[in-house]
Amino acid sequence: MVLHFEELLKQITEFIRTEAKTETVVGEQFKLGEFICVPVIKIGMGFGSGEGEGIEKKTKTGYGMGAGAGMGIEPLGFLVTKGEEISFIEAGKAHGLAAAFEKVPDMIEKIYENRGKAKETA
Repeated sequence: MVLHFEELLKQITEFIRTEAKTETVVGEQFKLGEFICVPVIKIGMGFGSGEGEGIEKKTKTGYGMGAGAGMGIEPLGFLVTKGEEISFIEAGKAHGLAAAFEKVPDMIEKIYENRGKAKETA
């Protein structure tokens, strides 16, 4: 069996070129009021292969091979433009008022815990 590594790599590269785009992962750029938002992604990939020969007792021959590949795609955020200004907003990270609202449930829980402790000691 012959492993056509160059042909396989060419096919994988073509697949990545056509499919691993922000448009197919998170969508196209869009306009929000005066802002133009462009999604940004990160792509990571790895390849590995190996082969070997050995002697099998009955036939006195042996050969083995294997290959593998992995790929990960992650949305990072958005490039946002307004006029000549450009900024980057991270995906999954809360900023400003949104970050404060994320902390509210924890703060409420601590308030109730402290009230309960105060009642126990009174």
